[in-house]
Amino acid sequence: MEDNNQKLINRIQLLLDILVIAGSYLLAWLIQFELIRDETTGKLPFSVYMTALVCFIPGTLFLYYAFNLYTSKRVQGRRLEISNIIKANTIVVLVFLSVSFLMKEQMIDFSRKMVFIFYVLNIFFEILVRNLMRMALTSIWRKGINVRQMVLVGYSRAAEEYIDRINQNPQWGYRVRGILDDNVERGTMYKGVKVIGRIENLNVILPFGSLDEIAITLGLSEYYKLEHIVALCEKSGVHTKFIPDYNNIIPTKPYTEDLMGLPVINIRHVPLSNSFNKMIKRTMDIVGGLLALVVFSPVMLIAAILVKATSKGPLIYKQERVGLHNKPFNMYKFRSMEVQEESKEKSCWTTKNDPRVTTVGKLMRRTSIDELPQIINVLKGDMSLVGPRPERPQFVEKFREEIPRYMVKHQVRPGMTGWAQVNGFRGDTSIRKRIDCDLYYIENWTVGMDLKIILMTFFKGFVNKNAY
Repeated sequence: MEDNNQKLINRIQLLLDILVIAGSYLLAWLIQFELIRDETTGKLPFSVYMTALVCFIPGTLFLYYAFNLYTSKRVQGRRLEISNIIKANTIVVLVFLSVSFLMKEQMIDFSRKMVFIFYVLNIFFEILVRNLMRMALTSIWRKGINVRQMVLVGYSRAAEEYIDRINQNPQWGYRVRGILDDNVERGTMYKGVKVIGRIENLNVILPFGSLDEIAITLGLSEYYKLEHIVALCEKSGVHTKFIPDYNNIIPTKPYTEDLMGLPVINIRHVPLSNSFNKMIKRTMDIVGGLLALVVFSPVMLIAAILVKATSKGPLIYKQERVGLHNKPFNMYKFRSMEVQEESKEKSCWTTKNDPRVTTVGKLMRRTSIDELPQIINVLKGDMSLVGPRPERPQFVEKFREEIPRYMVKHQVRPGMTGWAQVNGFRGDTSIRKRIDCDLYYIENWTVGMDLKIILMTFFKGFVNKNAY
């Protein structure tokens, strides 16, 4: 039944896509030739543009299929769907422009502006229509209609975490009817979901055909049962998925390799280990660093004058931090504290109402102005504009023993700002949560994520209530 419902949803989505593409194309033609009335481009007959539309529709639909835009909305997130819509439409337009360039004699009067208008309109209306459809499906699932029925095999941390997420997101349209486990007593309940029997009860449950999915959530010690369970599920034809009980070891997006049919899972995938990605990020750092130096130079000049006028000591304070590949470097800051012995400075963090912090220093710390000299660190290559914040060597040694995976953060350059900072984990906040944010950034880095963090920094990252 579920497969039939999904086929119906896909057919409706396909029809809507055809209508959106055709409607966007016709609207673009009206805007270009009836509203704007551009006289710089020779106007071809309407029939020529309609002939091109016959090519646009199947080409766009093919790319939508290639980018998994007809996958169930239960498993495809909104942001991924929007990203795939933009990618598919971009490729369609680029291919069309390439073909028109090769056929420039025949296509010389075809309006490129109209194609660009169509590109913008089609993306906008496609996102709008798909979000409306997502809202409609969510409303249906919340009412318990067309809900996928499933059973978990194995009581473990993975099972509990999966149930937590299902309960928190009823719009996904899943209902867990029970758990099968050989070690936990029948009737044991976790947040409304009961242990209803032993794993061998699959032989009784599966033939009834009342389940849409099986989720294997075995504990690590029971993985020897995995092959047998998969065989039972596949014999019944029920969709089966595996939720590993080692998500605290392997990341959410593991990097896999195929060694002549042997799957190999890399424990940590770091996109910035790729040479091309490193080159792109370094280029962004240099260009962004030079731009930041120009933009913030007046602020830095005023800060420098205030520091020198209000307290004795050097203008710039250098502090040893641990950076890329665990290598130490000197990080620059405007001096915000009274000059003190190095041994005392190393002994502890700055605390609230710390008497060592100057009056000007308090303002600079609260507004992050004291961090601006790190633009020089970025240009030198010690740091990046975006990345995990670097820590002092003595604290690195302390945290590496106390916090699992702490040292992973040193696989990328440290940053002036980062995912942890824009999410509020600055100053006197949880180190563990800060590291969780750093690891998420390291494993999910993209150019877009860096730009997002920089933008968020301007709105919520400069002023820090936890900076003392």
